[in-house]
Amino acid sequence: MTLWKPLTRREGYLPIADHGLIGDGRGCALVGRDAEISFMCVPRFDQDPVFCSLLDRRHGGGFGLAPQGVRESRQRYTDDTAVLVTELRTDTGTVEITDAFLLRPGARLEEDTPAAAGELVRRARIIHGEVTLRLRLEPRGGARVRRRGEEWLLDCGRQDITLRLKSSTPVTPPNCALTLRAGQELALQLRWDTSPSPYPSVDAGLEATLRAWRRWASFVVMDVPHSGLVRRSALTLKLLDYVENGAIIAAPTSSLPEHISGTRNWDYRYSWIRDAAYTVFALRRIGLPSEAGGFLDWALTAARHNDQPRVLYDVDGNPPPPETVDEELEGYRRSTPVRWGNAAAEQTQHDVYGEILDCAFQWAATGGTIDDQLWQWLAGLAERASHAWRTPDHGIWEVRTSGRPFTYSAAMCQVALDRSARLARRLRLPGDADKWARQADHLTERILHHAWDNRICALTEHLGQGSALDASLLALPLRRVLPADHPKMVATCRAVAEQLGTGNGLIYRYLPERSPDGLDHQPEGAFLLCSFWLVDNLTGQGHIEQASELFDSLCSRTNHLGLLPEQIDPSDGAFLGNFPQAISHVGLISSAVALALTTSGTYPERSTKAWFA
Repeated sequence: MTLWKPLTRREGYLPIADHGLIGDGRGCALVGRDAEISFMCVPRFDQDPVFCSLLDRRHGGGFGLAPQGVRESRQRYTDDTAVLVTELRTDTGTVEITDAFLLRPGARLEEDTPAAAGELVRRARIIHGEVTLRLRLEPRGGARVRRRGEEWLLDCGRQDITLRLKSSTPVTPPNCALTLRAGQELALQLRWDTSPSPYPSVDAGLEATLRAWRRWASFVVMDVPHSGLVRRSALTLKLLDYVENGAIIAAPTSSLPEHISGTRNWDYRYSWIRDAAYTVFALRRIGLPSEAGGFLDWALTAARHNDQPRVLYDVDGNPPPPETVDEELEGYRRSTPVRWGNAAAEQTQHDVYGEILDCAFQWAATGGTIDDQLWQWLAGLAERASHAWRTPDHGIWEVRTSGRPFTYSAAMCQVALDRSARLARRLRLPGDADKWARQADHLTERILHHAWDNRICALTEHLGQGSALDASLLALPLRRVLPADHPKMVATCRAVAEQLGTGNGLIYRYLPERSPDGLDHQPEGAFLLCSFWLVDNLTGQGHIEQASELFDSLCSRTNHLGLLPEQIDPSDGAFLGNFPQAISHVGLISSAVALALTTSGTYPERSTKAWFA
C-alpha cells in the first residue's frame, strides 16, 4: 500500500500523477486520489466525455464520492487487476472506495472478444469512525434526472447517452450527502448498457472482474528487472486495448498539456500506426502473443482502408474526426486550448511505410500468413518508400510547419525496403528483392553521410548540413537501421544525452528554438520514451551497468500506482501530457526485457533472429 499523503491542488486541480486508470476494453476513466472520477469516456474511448472535470473543474462535470474534510488519502490497485482502491482519512473516520468497470461473466481478456459489461461500480466502506460522504454525479452539459423504479435515470443530451444509477442505500442525484459508520457501506452501480446488469450484486460483479484480470495477468512473463512495474505496464496497455478488435489507443485522455499554460494540448484517444510495431514487439516478449497479434491485424487492416495509409485511426480503423477547439473548457490548470480530434491524421509522414512493413514482417516471422492481395499492397508501399524519402514530410514528432527531410522518416523508408526484401526472399513472394535490398543499403549509407554533422559529431534531424539534434534517432538500432555499437550511433547517443539531456536521465525530443515545430518555440517536458531508447542503446553497446542505473531511475518516476505519463517536467518531476501514455509503458517493458536477456546472454530478439541472418 502506498503512503498516506495530503491532497494538494494547484489552480484547483490535482497533479496529473494523482490519478489511476480503470476500464473494460471499450471505455475508461481516471480516478483521482480525492476519489473523483474526473475524466470518463463511455461506451468507447473516443466518445464525448461524460465527465471531464480534469479539463475544467467548474464546467467539465464529474462523479465525486468523497468524505467531507479529507486530511489525506492513498491509492492502490488490487494485485494483478484493474480494480482501484482509494482510502481517504478525515478527523472522524476512514473510508475505502473501490472502483471498477465490470467485465462480463466468464470474460476472457486474452481473447479479442467483447468483455465489457457496460457498468461502473463504486463501493464505499467505512473502515473506522464516522464519515459523511458527499455524492456528486454531474455529467458535462447537465442531465435530465428522473426516477424509474429502483433506478435513477440521467439523460445526457450532450453525449446522447442515458446513465442508470442504482444504490444500496437511498441517494438523490445529482448531489446529496449521507453519514455512515464503521462497518457500513454504500454500493453504487452506474450503467450505460441498455441491458440489465449481469450480476445480482456489486460484490459478485467485482469478484468476477477480479478473476478475469488475474487470469489474464498470469500470462505475463516476469523474469525481468522491476517485474512488478512490467506487469503493471502490461495491465495498463490492456486497459488501452480495444478488446473487440485489438486496437490500442495512445492514451485515454485529451489535451493534458505538455507545458502548463502552453498550447501543446492534443487528443490522444486514437491509435497510431507508428506505435504498432513497438507495441507488438514489446507484448510478444512478455508472453502476450494474442494482444500482439490483435494489434498487428488491426493495424494492417486499418492501413489498407485507403490507398495512402494514415498516421492514426480511430479504434474502428476509420479516420478520426476533424480537430476542433472546445471553447467551453478552460483546460487543465487553464492550459488552453482543449482539443478533440487530431489534425495529425491529415499529415504526410513517410515513416508510416516502415511501420507497416515492419508490422507485416513481425506478423510473418511469428506465424502470420501474407496472402497475395496483402503482399501486392505491401510491395506497393515498398515502391513508394523508395521515392518518398526524397520529399519533405512532417516527421515522427508531427510538426505543424511545412515539411522537412527528416532523417527518421528516411530511416523508416529504409526499414520498409529492408523488410520487403526479406519477406520476398524468405516467403518466395514476387518482387525485386535484390533492388529493395540495394535501395535499403543505399539509404543507410546516405543517412550515415548526409545526416552526419562533423561540428557536433552526431547524426542530426535532417538529411543535409546544419540541422539540429533529434532524439528520435535513438530508435535506429531498435529498427535495425544501424547497430547500437556503430561508431556514429555511439557518438549520436553521447551527443543526445549531453545536449538534449536535462539531467537525471531525462531527455527532450528536440529543442524547439533550434527545430521549429510551428508552436512559437513553446517549451515542453522531457519525453520519457526517448530515455527508454537510451537505455536500449546503452544495453546494445554493452554498457549494462549504466543502462541498468538509467532504467532504475526511470522506473522510480512512475506514480504511486506504477503509471507513466508522456512527459516529465525536469524542473520538479511533475507529470505532463496525456496520461497514462501507452508508448511510455511500451518503452519500460522493452527496456526491461532487453536488460534481462542481455544480462543472461540471450539474444534479445529471438522470434525474428533467423529472418535477419
